[in-house]
Amino acid sequence: MTIADKARPYLVPHPSGYLEYQLPISLKAAIIWRGLVPLLKNERDEWELPGGKLEVDEDPKLALEREIDEELSWKVSVGEPFHAWVYQIRPDRHVFVLSYLATYNGTAQPAYSHEHKELLLVPVRDVPALNMPHPYKEAISLAAGRLS
Repeated sequence: MTIADKARPYLVPHPSGYLEYQLPISLKAAIIWRGLVPLLKNERDEWELPGGKLEVDEDPKLALEREIDEELSWKVSVGEPFHAWVYQIRPDRHVFVLSYLATYNGTAQPAYSHEHKELLLVPVRDVPALNMPHPYKEAISLAAGRLS
């Protein structure tokens, strides 16, 4: 059996003798509201899509609805997943990120929670210049293409 490498704690031994990922699952929503994308600044000073970790026994769509309500105070309709990637936050920490299309039809401005440093409503065209992981930019671009 393969032994887990202390330098790669995100890998765990599988009973068949190989290493596999042990990854938290982060659900994110690409929302384009009135031509603007809501983004949140995290503790690494990166902009990210709203969303959060999938909890044990939680339905992914319901989890994402809950997270967006917590983070933006918006009741959204979550569509289908459309973009996935593995984010290496740091050498010993990886997260599987699954992005969904979501829509908000309300009129209230978003209000961000204590979990983030800042909220930004930005036009899709301005996203490439922001400090955020490239796959988030890809997800926003794909979402904009699907909604146009």
